[in-house]
Order: sequence, then structure tokens, then C-alpha cells
Amino acid sequence: MIYLEEKVMYIDPQFGGLLSQALIVIFGVVSGVVLLFSSRIKMGIAKLRRRLRNKSEGDSPSDSSPDSG
Repeated sequence: MIYLEEKVMYIDPQFGGLLSQALIVIFGVVSGVVLLFSSRIKMGIAKLRRRLRNKSEGDSPSDSSPDSG
């Protein structure tokens, strides 16, 4: 007969602590970069949206005709 043993996977407590500390530092660095450059990120997103909007308006000029009334 073949007996199948149930394998139990676990993270060693010391490795778990090291992993959590590394993830906390990475999260802190990423959030700090986002906060420091938030104005530039917002400007870049606004430029991209403006460029996409202008591109779509250029495709259909009949939609943006001004009313003369």
C-alpha cells in the first residue's frame, strides 16, 4: 500500500519577521515617493487626459461645433 503524507508548509518565524520588515520598508518608500511627487504625477495624468481628449475631439470635429444662437 502507498501512504500519502500530508505536507504542511509554513514560514519560519524569523523569515516571516524579515519578510514583513522588508515589505513595510518597501511600502514606506513607495508611499513616500508618491507623496513627494504627487503634484508631478497629477500634472502628468492631466496632460495625458488632455492629450487623449484633444485627440478624440480631432477625430470628430462635428461634435465640437459652437452654437451661434
